[in-house]
Amino acid sequence: MDLAFLHPLYEHSGPWASVYVDTSRHAEDTPHELHLTAQAMARDLGEQGADDATCRAVREAIEELRHSPDPHGRALFARAGEVVLDPVLAHRPQGSRAVWAPLPRVAPLLDLAGEDPVAIVAYVDRRGADFELRSALGRQKAGAVVGRQYPVHRTSSVDWSERHFQLKVENTWEHNAAEIADALAVCQDETRADLLVLVGDDRERREVRERLPKRLHDRVVDSAHGTGSRLLDDEVEQVRAEHVRGRIAAELDRFRAARTPDDGGRAGAAEGVPALVEAAREHRLEELLVRPDGPDTHREVWIGEDPDQLAVRRTDLKILGEQHSWSARADDALIRSAVATDAAVLSLAPVLEGTQDDIPAGGLGALLRWK
Repeated sequence: MDLAFLHPLYEHSGPWASVYVDTSRHAEDTPHELHLTAQAMARDLGEQGADDATCRAVREAIEELRHSPDPHGRALFARAGEVVLDPVLAHRPQGSRAVWAPLPRVAPLLDLAGEDPVAIVAYVDRRGADFELRSALGRQKAGAVVGRQYPVHRTSSVDWSERHFQLKVENTWEHNAAEIADALAVCQDETRADLLVLVGDDRERREVRERLPKRLHDRVVDSAHGTGSRLLDDEVEQVRAEHVRGRIAAELDRFRAARTPDDGGRAGAAEGVPALVEAAREHRLEELLVRPDGPDTHREVWIGEDPDQLAVRRTDLKILGEQHSWSARADDALIRSAVATDAAVLSLAPVLEGTQDDIPAGGLGALLRWK
């Protein structure tokens, strides 16, 4: 997951209010429910030591959600009486909760806002296609293609005099398939969609797929279900989930392979808090891997004002010359370091949740970069 959007959170010192609000319930009493949630979150923050101005800013921000309720939820990060960032969540949080801490509590975003592949669903027939953009936040129209309208159907005649007409039908199909493929490639380029789901008859899908640029072939998924099929909604979600699992599994395989040291004795992967803290201080994180239920995620580390000022023990920071230090969760501290050095961060929950696999050890690992 690219967490560059979190940079504003690390341009200011803490403490921070981090609030996750469940907005998945939509009913007549939703505004009242949000009002109660706003009061409860502000009260929780106050009991944890948050200043009145920040509590008030959070309460007002939650109240405002009644005007544009999000389908799943919203995260709010606030300090010094101001909400600095409020990303929309792609998945429903397990209830609303608030935390007051030296660092923003961003680790839950990995599962609630991350790895949300965008799919273009192309409903294809012989006359053209309709495009629909699909993500966890819903669907929206993404354009249409109107091809040649005549002739598009074969005749049932076997008379040789019909061959000229049949050839025109073939030419019409091929022309329309080429136009659909061109438009689909442009749509993918503009939206940066991760997946292209082709819906239609076998031949129509094949004609379009064969005319797509080679760079898009591995993004294509076929579906035989027709427009408006309720099953297609479930199928698109399954395709998106499989794409996420496949990508995470590939990165996990990279991590396993990188554990083995090279000829120079250097490993391309690290795991465990001490090794990761050292790598973060030296700006060697390439991709941080997090298993949210791992025991090391909430292990205490010590941080300074800058992202590379972190240590396993408070005395280590003093040795490094840092005069001010605070305790923080290991996952949030390492994510701050990853964001500051443009490293990627990936949750392993979709492939490891509910298993006994202990990779990475303690729930935290990283692929490393070497200068």
